[in-house]
Amino acid sequence: MMGLRMGQITTVVISSSAVAKQVLQKQDLSFSSRTIPDAIRTNNHHHLSVVFLPVCSLWRSMRKILNSNLFCGNKLDATQHLRSQKMQDFITYCGKCSQTGESVNIGQAAFETMLNLLSNTFFSKDVVDPYGNSGKEFKDVVWDVMEESGKPNFADYFPLLKRIDPQGIRRRIGKHSDKLLQLIGGLIDERLEQRRQSPNGCRTDFLEVMLNTSEEDPQAFDRNHIEHLCLDLFIAGTDTTSSTLEWAMVEVMRKPYIMRKAKAELAEVIGQGKAIVEASVAHLPYLQCIAKETLRLHPPVPILLSKVDQDVEACGYFVPKDSQVLVHVLSIGRDPANWDDPLTFKPERFWDSKIDVRGQDFEIIPFGGGRRICPGIPLAMRTLSIMLGSLLNSFDWKAEGDIAPEDLDVEEKFGVSLARLRPLLAVPIPL
Repeated sequence: MMGLRMGQITTVVISSSAVAKQVLQKQDLSFSSRTIPDAIRTNNHHHLSVVFLPVCSLWRSMRKILNSNLFCGNKLDATQHLRSQKMQDFITYCGKCSQTGESVNIGQAAFETMLNLLSNTFFSKDVVDPYGNSGKEFKDVVWDVMEESGKPNFADYFPLLKRIDPQGIRRRIGKHSDKLLQLIGGLIDERLEQRRQSPNGCRTDFLEVMLNTSEEDPQAFDRNHIEHLCLDLFIAGTDTTSSTLEWAMVEVMRKPYIMRKAKAELAEVIGQGKAIVEASVAHLPYLQCIAKETLRLHPPVPILLSKVDQDVEACGYFVPKDSQVLVHVLSIGRDPANWDDPLTFKPERFWDSKIDVRGQDFEIIPFGGGRRICPGIPLAMRTLSIMLGSLLNSFDWKAEGDIAPEDLDVEEKFGVSLARLRPLLAVPIPL
């Protein structure tokens, strides 16, 4: 536990699993507020965002909506057919590339797949066409928001600079989020018109649930809340999953024995080249080990942001009011006190281990912990396992330019998510 003075802000950095457990689980109410980056204040997003709201009645209501209508097991089972179709579209796109010998930009293709997967879950329609420019604006705007959000901002460390936004980050992200909110608003308008024309329609997607909730209590949950909740979900659910899949593919391709072992398991359980259904993931323990090891070594969000609203004592240290608290997830996952040979990618370390990624084992907390834990863990784990398994079970893979497996780079680029410095371009080879 380390105290720093970053500009005018007192910052506490936590980089051990024991201290992370203390503040995220045992004292999570004291540490449950969020640091609000200046860029997030555009469009008053921090007042409507389930990610940045303090623990309050609105936050609890929005979390309840998510947990009850989007991320619970029976709802995920009911929408499984949507994810299966998007995975098939993903594999079909890779198949066309394999026929022509073209490489696949794994991160970009996964990002577009996640956009369409989420948009089908929310709105029952695609927003991106991987073969054309349909939906390109939607994709580009989400990318732009993520890029700007990940830039270091002087205004976050010198509050007097917030008035002038010296780097222009808030202005630029405001333009991007305006576009995204307009696009989301257009989809909502389209649905409202459909409801007017067909009042007895039988839509069951997440937008329908939110509109019904808003009609029941418009003062507590209105259209503005719906738009900003969709914005949260698109931003949180696309780049994180696609970058994690890209890291998983890089690590598997770097070590051919891991790819062979995963393929052998898939062939035995599923059948070579066959589509994977979500129920099969429970019978693919080595694939699950690969997913966990990827999340350990390359967590999608390397640092968790929080703050304290009052003076707090933690682990014998005094943490003053308004301190920014950074939980260094990346460092914890690579801590030699917790992991043997921590910088080596070894899925086998999870083979006989009960350690999981769902916030109870603080040696690996890619989704956070405590009451602010990411509610989308069930969807994220299903999606990551299915996407990775589908790619490995449908094709062999080699790096573009015949780069030797061991020469694939693993350089990192820090931002909101832990992305690769250079995209993975991989050529799918028919089995």
